[in-house]
Amino acid sequence: MDWSVFILFLAACCAAAATGSMFPPGRWYRDLSKPDWTPPNWLFPIAWTFLYLASAYAATRVAVLEGNAHAMGFWAMQIALNTLWTPVFFGLRRLKAGAVVIAMLWAAVVGTMVSFFMLDPIAGLLLAPYAVWVSYAAALNLSIVFRNPNVVPAA
Repeated sequence: MDWSVFILFLAACCAAAATGSMFPPGRWYRDLSKPDWTPPNWLFPIAWTFLYLASAYAATRVAVLEGNAHAMGFWAMQIALNTLWTPVFFGLRRLKAGAVVIAMLWAAVVGTMVSFFMLDPIAGLLLAPYAVWVSYAAALNLSIVFRNPNVVPAA
């Protein structure tokens, strides 16, 4: 493994993760009506640490392969959308816009997973938990939208 390439992908993941500390959920989020299947807050940093490490490692495996242009494009798109979701949902409190972003994120993650799998099956499989987690997060985002129709966006 080329550690310098891994560090580059991990740095992109850390930038995405940083939005979580810049836009913490806070009281506003705690007060929203959420479904019973909402995960506990302590689970999010654990899950995202694993997902970001797996994503960076998978991208490192694919980055050195011939014919990886689409796969790397999908990876760039998913990390950009991943970075965008937190400020939209938690920072701006735009629940519906967050649902749009997470739907695009889901498509980008699935595109990344499939394109990685075509080049390196292990890399594709490493992204499967990410696809599952984003599917779950998208369902949670939509549930919150429907349960909180009168939420006022941040000023």
